[in-house]
Amino acid sequence: MRWTPDGRHTELVVATDPRHPGRPVLTDEDGEPRLVDDGKVISRQDFPPSWSDAPPAARPPYDPARLRAHLAETVRTETPSTPELLDATQQLLDHWTLGARESAALARLLADAEGLRPVGEVTDRLDRPGQAYVYDDHSGVRHMLILDPSTGAVLGLELTFTTDQPEYGVRAGDVMQYSAWLR
Repeated sequence: MRWTPDGRHTELVVATDPRHPGRPVLTDEDGEPRLVDDGKVISRQDFPPSWSDAPPAARPPYDPARLRAHLAETVRTETPSTPELLDATQQLLDHWTLGARESAALARLLADAEGLRPVGEVTDRLDRPGQAYVYDDHSGVRHMLILDPSTGAVLGLELTFTTDQPEYGVRAGDVMQYSAWLR
């Protein structure tokens, strides 16, 4: 492993037998045992900066760019789509109660999410006033994010069907999933 100051690292796997330097080494790369030259690079993989080995359990950063990278790592993609960001947000909030700085960073990050649009004031399922933002995906599901209008903290995330799906006994408007967080 080779680490950089910003937390990125590269994993380099090289065929070698320290007991017999310079001699060929047996490897099972690609599932087939064969001899390779000592020092042959078997694999090289670069990893992005990480705040732990297991996000979202790692403490979330309060800088929007670093928080985006943290959420991207949670859903295992470099450029998460809006639904993936919302899924990562749910995972994050299931592990952490965000402070004011982290909540502000998350609100700034989600404000730039493509396709997430404001729909106005709502009362969430716990009878709290909130500001709703929705994203309609291509599978007939609406993602609704509810933020506290005074603090920007996420109050809830709701998934609702936007089309009838009779094969599942579902009608447009049926709630598929709802998560709420208390502070």
